[in-house]
Amino acid sequence: MNVNQIEIEYETIGDPISKPLLLIAGLGSQLLAWSDEMCESLANLGFFVIRFDNRDIGLSTKFESAGIPDIMEISAAYTRGEIPKIPYTLEDMADDAIGLLDALKIKKAHICGASMGGMIAQIIAYRHPSRVLSLAVIMSTTGNPELPPSKPEILMQFFAPVPSEREAYIEEMIKRDSLINGKFPYDENQSREYRTNEYDRSYYPQGIARQLAAMAVPGNIKPNITAITTPTIVIHGSDDPFNLIEAGKDIATSIPGAELLILDGMAHSFPREVIPRITKALVTNSNKKGD
Repeated sequence: MNVNQIEIEYETIGDPISKPLLLIAGLGSQLLAWSDEMCESLANLGFFVIRFDNRDIGLSTKFESAGIPDIMEISAAYTRGEIPKIPYTLEDMADDAIGLLDALKIKKAHICGASMGGMIAQIIAYRHPSRVLSLAVIMSTTGNPELPPSKPEILMQFFAPVPSEREAYIEEMIKRDSLINGKFPYDENQSREYRTNEYDRSYYPQGIARQLAAMAVPGNIKPNITAITTPTIVIHGSDDPFNLIEAGKDIATSIPGAELLILDGMAHSFPREVIPRITKALVTNSNKKGD
């Protein structure tokens, strides 16, 4: 689909006359991050589910000519009080999502984002408020610099170089997935299937670096989200090592009337055990009336 002057790959699940629900994936995640199981469950609960590849990942447009951004220089520019140059911003990615709704002729939708996708969802809600029926923000953050940092031991392991060879990549990512599974039984077979499908569909690590740069530049969006008035549910895991529980609380206390759902034992992934609670929360929130 041609959207915002680029190509965005998307899939839909469910009846087009049902309530439209746009799912926005996190850093480096393809639309596969929203599992068939979760999407079909949401469709059965009355949603017309739309999942898509963010720009620079999966089968959407790649920004190869932009090169690999220097994250250290981006941080240094911020320290100097400058706005660093990056290939694109989270605002651009938010506009991609709205462009997809335009292309599908959907005037308003329920918006749900996870991790980086949760930041994009928040930006949509204050940048395009008339397009949002309800907002769900999962395992995300405001980028508030006063929040506690991610656990360094997890960051070091998760963002270390990854082998490019297929089998080695899959095995390494299975190990890393186990680090963010939380207190639930780890389903290695499920992780293997997901990482295999992901690699075979589109192995493209360069896009992750540019998405990471986009995440770095908005800085703190907390002041902006105070203007959001749409019904909002913030879902966060008690054991999230990337965006600690304080990050979820920060979002929920900043958006007027937002509800906070803490899932005990959940970290930074979607074990099967949490899916029913998440889907139920999305349904309940979608039925609330906004201002």
